[in-house]
Amino acid sequence: MAPQDKNTPPPLPEPLRVAVADSHTHLDMQEGSVEEALAKAASVGVTTVVQVGCDLAGSRWAAETAAAHEAVHATVALHPNEAPRIVLGDPDGWSRQGAREAGGDAALDAALAGIAELAALPQVRGIGETGLDHFRTGPEGMAAQERSFRAHIEIAKRHGKALVIHDREAHDDVLRILREEGAPERVVFHCYSGDADMARICAAAGYFMSFAGNVTFKNAQPLRDALAVAPPELVLVETDAPFLTPAPYRGRANAPYLVPVTLRAMAEVKGMTEDALATAVAANTARAFDY
Repeated sequence: MAPQDKNTPPPLPEPLRVAVADSHTHLDMQEGSVEEALAKAASVGVTTVVQVGCDLAGSRWAAETAAAHEAVHATVALHPNEAPRIVLGDPDGWSRQGAREAGGDAALDAALAGIAELAALPQVRGIGETGLDHFRTGPEGMAAQERSFRAHIEIAKRHGKALVIHDREAHDDVLRILREEGAPERVVFHCYSGDADMARICAAAGYFMSFAGNVTFKNAQPLRDALAVAPPELVLVETDAPFLTPAPYRGRANAPYLVPVTLRAMAEVKGMTEDALATAVAANTARAFDY
């Protein structure tokens, strides 16, 4: 097979000497079994994964998978793009559930009640991914998205869980809503996408910033500038697998075992040794998700 074949999984990276966690992954969207994914990750020093829910069914799956595997912690939520689909319907069937009828605010309330129920489970360590996505949602969906985000903040605070934020082209609004509602004790910006100025704001607030494979992309200098100023005690690493595969494997399927590729690139940006950054990241992830 040609090395550039998009269907060939990237090779196993050199194992980390200090074990770390993948702070954000979607095992339910990856090829192969959970057991295979965890074994492959553990073989290179990625011994813990946080499995993230994006809708009610996926959140239930995350909670069940975390209950069944010691190496897995769960987060549960309605993704920012899920909220408008519940309220306004999804005639194109873009989401995994296929085409859906509009359910209105009552349907959103019912789904949020389901998330709140899962939030009480001990293996559920966070509420997310929630937040705002101005990239995929038009003005008509913003109200549902914002209402959902505010409700998730309340659920996280009520249950003492971390809040995992999806912020796509919505930095100012996300920070504003966190201020208005009062942020939970632990906040994680998943796939951090702000600039260095925003990283300073997050650092001052004590928010964790989780960096994904896109920090390795050629055009991602603003992201590397943000990582450079982010305090080492607030930095996490994630795959967001199967998405955002780090260079040089961009375009191929991502998986938790590729965390070392991103972590090594991050260590270079921060001027830290691989072991020092891995040690910090491991402690930060455990602190962020209280495990």
